[in-house]
Amino acid sequence: MSAQYNRTVFLVDDDEPVRDSLKTLLESYCMPVEDYPSCPEFLENFKGEDGGCLVLDLHLPVMSGLEFVETYGTRLNDMPVILITGRGDPATKARALEAGVLAFIEKPFEDEILVDMIRTALTRPTRH
Repeated sequence: MSAQYNRTVFLVDDDEPVRDSLKTLLESYCMPVEDYPSCPEFLENFKGEDGGCLVLDLHLPVMSGLEFVETYGTRLNDMPVILITGRGDPATKARALEAGVLAFIEKPFEDEILVDMIRTALTRPTRH
């Protein structure tokens, strides 16, 4: 039986089929999900809730996931960020981890790897 989560997973990916697939996966684990096709749309709707987790594609139009974390990370109220990418490299991974992301996951990945990272993020205590 899946646990019930009261913190939201915010999913940002410009690839609609990928976004829909990930949303369906996470909802099957009883995780509340809000999905967005871009960083600006996420920012327009983000209310600064405590907790939660941001799953962010690295390669996005307008602003990359890494640029978003480096620019707006402080507005996330210490919310953990997981970057996913199909085209990663060691320098980008190092830069992402230095910017404070919880994890840098390269596609293709096993569903359980992402789910376990999100579970970790959603169950960790929030700082005030």
